[in-house]
Amino acid sequence: MATMFVDQDTGRVLVLLALTVVSVALVAGSRHQPFPEISGRFGWLLLALTGTLALGERAPRPMSFTAMLICTLGLGSYGVLVGVYHMVRTRRDVFIAPMSGFIFCIGAGGLMVVTWPELSTLEQWAGFLLLVVLGGGQTWMVFRGLLIGRLPMAWSQAGMVALQRGQLHGPHGAIACFERGWDADEEHLNPMAYVALHRIHVFLGRATEAARWMEAYEDAGGDEAVAPEWVDAIMTSLSAMTPGHTDVLEEG
Repeated sequence: MATMFVDQDTGRVLVLLALTVVSVALVAGSRHQPFPEISGRFGWLLLALTGTLALGERAPRPMSFTAMLICTLGLGSYGVLVGVYHMVRTRRDVFIAPMSGFIFCIGAGGLMVVTWPELSTLEQWAGFLLLVVLGGGQTWMVFRGLLIGRLPMAWSQAGMVALQRGQLHGPHGAIACFERGWDADEEHLNPMAYVALHRIHVFLGRATEAARWMEAYEDAGGDEAVAPEWVDAIMTSLSAMTPGHTDVLEEG
């Protein structure tokens, strides 16, 4: 029975509230990702679908609690697949997977509660074990995404994109991105960020900052640790900002 803990109407309201909270969290949290458009776009999509479900509550025959849980399970499944892909493969976003995991667990757990009295003892034990597995998977996604989800490569990629756009300052400017583009576990990425920061500060005429990043760059291996193509791309992007002033880039 759906009224095991809450009635149908209250259950639908709680599900819509959970979807809204996750949607808003995705949109707000996207600002802290190297590529904010990934989780931001998914958050707006989820918010739009949540709004559609909320509008359906005004219909003469609103969606049943079970049907809404199935929709929630589907949205969560899609979000988890997209999130894990970006977290493990592209390594450009670590926010979608754990947030979508909450939706998935709400859908799966809710359906389990709704159908629990109709299940046999064996099916109830299987359902309980499934919930344990889901809880473990969600814990892994939260730990992997929200707690240790550093994205040094993605931040360096975002820094290069910002540099090519001529955007040096701001929360998603080249400087801010490259300052996050290092990681103690992926030391081969560190000199790429250091040399970019050195060249940018030379370009801006900040001798003290440039010297600090040059020291870090040399400690990380110097020119032997970075592909020449990476440095050429940085120089080309900076040169495009001030045509005819490439001599400034050769300092240091």
